[in-house]
Amino acid sequence: MVPPYLKYIGKKTATLCVMLLIAVYLTVLIANLGGYIDTVLKSQIVTTVHQTVARSPEFQNLPPEKQKEMIHTLIDQQFKAYGLDKPFFPHRSFIYFKKALIFKLGRAMFLRSAGGSSSIKAIILERLPWTMLLFTTGTLISAFLGIYTGLHMGRKALSVFDRGMSVFAVMTTSIPPWFFGILALLIFSYRLGWFPSGGWVEQFIGVPWHKLILDILWHLALPLGCWVFSNFGYWAYTTRNLVIHIMHEDYVTVARAKGVPEDLIMRRYVLKPAAPPIVTMVSLAVIASWTGAIITETVFKWYGLGYLYWQAIMTLDAPIIIGLTVIYAYLLVATVIMLELVYGYLDPRIRVGG
Repeated sequence: MVPPYLKYIGKKTATLCVMLLIAVYLTVLIANLGGYIDTVLKSQIVTTVHQTVARSPEFQNLPPEKQKEMIHTLIDQQFKAYGLDKPFFPHRSFIYFKKALIFKLGRAMFLRSAGGSSSIKAIILERLPWTMLLFTTGTLISAFLGIYTGLHMGRKALSVFDRGMSVFAVMTTSIPPWFFGILALLIFSYRLGWFPSGGWVEQFIGVPWHKLILDILWHLALPLGCWVFSNFGYWAYTTRNLVIHIMHEDYVTVARAKGVPEDLIMRRYVLKPAAPPIVTMVSLAVIASWTGAIITETVFKWYGLGYLYWQAIMTLDAPIIIGLTVIYAYLLVATVIMLELVYGYLDPRIRVGG
């Protein structure tokens, strides 16, 4: 007989896989604008063929009927080579869908990597480390500071410290990070000149590694500081509310009545029940940080995945959009499945199928 916990994990995994399939196919449809991108590709092919044959002396010497026939033949050949001789729905949409599921992301239509490659894999891998350096690092620092602060806020609820931090959390959470970025640039970059106005390291080749690291940290300091300043209040306030809720549970009151030390109550009776939602928030935030932030990266000229999203949207580069979304969808599904396994370890009720 299959244990209830394994049944639970199996149902969750099956549900997430179905959701993944639906999300990927919808992404294919939306990113291609229902076939509009194919229409653009066809127009580009027609224009390219006309320009190519117009420069050929042999083509100019052909009769008009032969010229039309030759152009028509070349266009048909190009359409078949790109698979554009079939309708987008359902044929080509399912071709895109199948390739996306097995990570055959193909080549970008317009965007290129720094080395000139049109491979979507190369473009994403080029931008991913910079996004992780800024946003994943910022998310982890924000979570650590926020959770640590939130625990103290929860233990000293309604104190001056708790009230002040609550007001700070509400203010910083309601204001987007890029707004703090603009203020920081005006003050620390343009006014004081302490930091660069752009977050991109300009020189890599021929620079000693220790100077390169210092240069990266110098460019990283301002956007990272703004990201942490804008987000750690959210973590603090969320943790604070969670701790206060758990500290009013009956089993905590009984433990206090028995004379259990406050530190032991916090570790054994408060932190462990609070662990699953905190682990969930941190895990999902870390995965979400891999997608970057479009406006923040644009403000600081930090060319990560968020800026790549913006470039792909502006140029209608559908393969890039599909590739980024599919990778994030797989990461999200894998993270949620791992979280369910962690829940089973942290919460005995899930292990027994409760």
